[in-house]
Amino acid sequence: MARSLADRQRSHEQSKARLAEQEAKLKLAERKARTKRLVEAGALAEKAGLLELDTNALYGALLSLREGADKPKQVEQWAALGGRTFAREARARDEGKLPALLTFPGPLAKEASAALRAAGFRFSKVMRHWEGLARPDDAEALARAHGGTCRVLAADDPGAAPPSAEANGRAVQ
Repeated sequence: MARSLADRQRSHEQSKARLAEQEAKLKLAERKARTKRLVEAGALAEKAGLLELDTNALYGALLSLREGADKPKQVEQWAALGGRTFAREARARDEGKLPALLTFPGPLAKEASAALRAAGFRFSKVMRHWEGLARPDDAEALARAHGGTCRVLAADDPGAAPPSAEANGRAVQ
């Protein structure tokens, strides 16, 4: 059965609308990706201590970097330096932290959950506990503050039983 001209026009308009919607979604995704990249670049400029420069000086510094950006050897050296610095900062940030599991007798208030997330913990829906890297004293204080218990795992074997009280000088449940 032949479709009428009106049916074909309606179908064509629907196809155009779908394409326009897909195009809008792509533009939105591109805008979000660009915004994310700009925020990352700004954060890196701040992390490197460059935001204290006058605007003209900062722009000049960035222009001088652009001259080396087309040299693969230079970009490789920059990447190595950045990687080493990020790794050193991560080690310093995580120094003294051990895997910890926090359990609570019941659901927590939003404020308690927010405090745990702010401390770097995340909730495991499967295991029904909070887990994360923390300094043992900090993890135990968080657990006590919200009526829970803390289990700190051994540094050398994340899957092992918690260290004994004699081994680390504190009672760990």
